[in-house]
Amino acid sequence: MKEQWGFLENVPHDAAINMALDEALLHWHKEGKIPPTLRFYQWRKPTLSVGHFQKIAGKIDLDGIKKHQCQLVRRMTGGSAVLHDDELTYSIVISESHPAIASSIRQAYYDLSKGILEGYKNLGIEAGYAELASKERSNICFERPAFYEMVADGKKLSGNAQTRKKGVLLQHGSIPISMDIDMLFDMFIFPSEKLKARKKQAFWNKATTINRILQKDVSYDTVKAAFKKGFSDGLGIELTKFSLTKSQWNEVYQLAEKEYANLPLEGVVSHV
Repeated sequence: MKEQWGFLENVPHDAAINMALDEALLHWHKEGKIPPTLRFYQWRKPTLSVGHFQKIAGKIDLDGIKKHQCQLVRRMTGGSAVLHDDELTYSIVISESHPAIASSIRQAYYDLSKGILEGYKNLGIEAGYAELASKERSNICFERPAFYEMVADGKKLSGNAQTRKKGVLLQHGSIPISMDIDMLFDMFIFPSEKLKARKKQAFWNKATTINRILQKDVSYDTVKAAFKKGFSDGLGIELTKFSLTKSQWNEVYQLAEKEYANLPLEGVVSHV
């Protein structure tokens, strides 16, 4: 018999709510209020999420954020900045003591990403694991694959980040359907417009999307169905949909206001 996991899907939310809900799921699982849970979500507005330890000053272009009417939020996980727009975003919360979770971060990434691999297969995309992480440093997540992220023809397909707190593992990630490169590169500060243009031109040699590989527009619902089945088959689980109670939503709103709604920007100035 397959293990029962919770499955949560919400209407698109603001960035602060999305990040607070991921953190709340971690707390609730720790408290035994919910089972291991897979969540699928979208964003009400295009959002740049920055890693927990990532610098904003001198790196993120606030004028670009305003130009595209994007939201800016800091994740509780590490890694580089991710532009969330036309994508399926997922998160998983599961106890570190679960027999399916390895103590090694790399192995845990590998085990949980089996669901992502199966999701791409369901769309007809032959993806594989990035066995060797790039040593090149970048502020932009999709410029370099990390261990066990998905690649196709050597190009990065998805971005994932992970943290472990209070004995619970949280992994969330971005699965782009399409990507607005002009918007993406307007989010970052470059030493010169010439370098920015060169980086933008070279970007598709390092990253790709579902629509680009399949050479057609794929709907969110199609992607959602493919990855829901992918996680179920890849992780050997049965997903049971549930909804949050009113009190749980109130907890999420309070956490969003306290921890995520007002990103400190001391020392950060608009780029001229």
